Amino acid sequence: MNRKLITILTGSLLCSLPVLADGGPQPPSELSDPVALVLLTVAGGLLLAIGVLGNAVIGAMDIFREKMKNAGDKIIMTTGILLLSCIGQSAFAQDAPVTGNTYFTHLSDNSFYLLISVIMLELAVIISLLFLLRYLVGIKRKRKPAKAVVPGKKRVSWWEKVNNTKTLDADSEAEQDMGHDYDGIHELNNPTPPWWKWGFVFTVCFGIVYFWRTEISRSAPNQLQELAMEEEKAAIAKEIRLKNAANNIDENNVKQLEDPNDLAAGQKLFISSCAPCHGPQGQGVVGPNLCDDYWLHGGKINEVFKTIKYGVADKGMKAWEEDFSPKQLAQLASFVKSIQGSNPPNPKEPQGVKEQ
Repeated sequence: MNRKLITILTGSLLCSLPVLADGGPQPPSELSDPVALVLLTVAGGLLLAIGVLGNAVIGAMDIFREKMKNAGDKIIMTTGILLLSCIGQSAFAQDAPVTGNTYFTHLSDNSFYLLISVIMLELAVIISLLFLLRYLVGIKRKRKPAKAVVPGKKRVSWWEKVNNTKTLDADSEAEQDMGHDYDGIHELNNPTPPWWKWGFVFTVCFGIVYFWRTEISRSAPNQLQELAMEEEKAAIAKEIRLKNAANNIDENNVKQLEDPNDLAAGQKLFISSCAPCHGPQGQGVVGPNLCDDYWLHGGKINEVFKTIKYGVADKGMKAWEEDFSPKQLAQLASFVKSIQGSNPPNPKEPQGVKEQ
């Protein structure tokens, strides 16, 4: 009887196990993927559990054989074993789907779904073995007797159940006292909540996978690489923001620039475009002297910016808004303001109204 059962169980398990098309191991590139390692570890653990449960089922056969009294029990046992075999074979009756994209892993779709199918198959086998073992040993669920209500006993809240703790009064504290006294402070038996312990286990597993991906397989960036990528993105965003802000400058919001780079850029623009009329040092030629305190169209930064931008048609000064960007106009206006009071040689006589 035992030999027949062993033969049936072994045949059902062997039929349910997947066989690779090439008969060899997975490619090294896929085995190095952390998702593949996790799935293979889970599959191996479940396979070990199947071996333990299978051994227990075989041992329970001796107990069950003594309890069998008629052929009906034999038929039920044979039907359960055949169902277990059918579950194992039907799990791979169809090919694994190849549609979709497992974007979180480098595994191919066939390999990923194959491993998932193996794990699901092993779970189905374990559940079947548990039900079969329960039937063989004749386990029956026993109802728990109703708890008697103790007068004056406090009701345990759901939060205390989650944390596996309870509120203690003065009488029950003595039962939980661990005997450690520190300056009158007694240590009670208050273990760490289960959710905290499992959270710690999860962080350890996450750390192992993270270390493997970032430092060993190099399939994901580490913290320093992520920081460098974020800084690069921030620099690009800053450059775009400054460029857009520079293009939004007009005579209403212009500010006088004091950065040496901006003044040097404004000086180059002045020498190349404004020096023929105002002189290379702003002393004035055809146009007025820009170094004194007298101005024809206003000497404030927004007024100088407006004069350069729109020009003065009746004085022969062109509008430069088509030639220079708003940022360049601000640099040019700031340079003009910076040379005020510089007293260059051979200055032109003052023109306009003195700036207050």
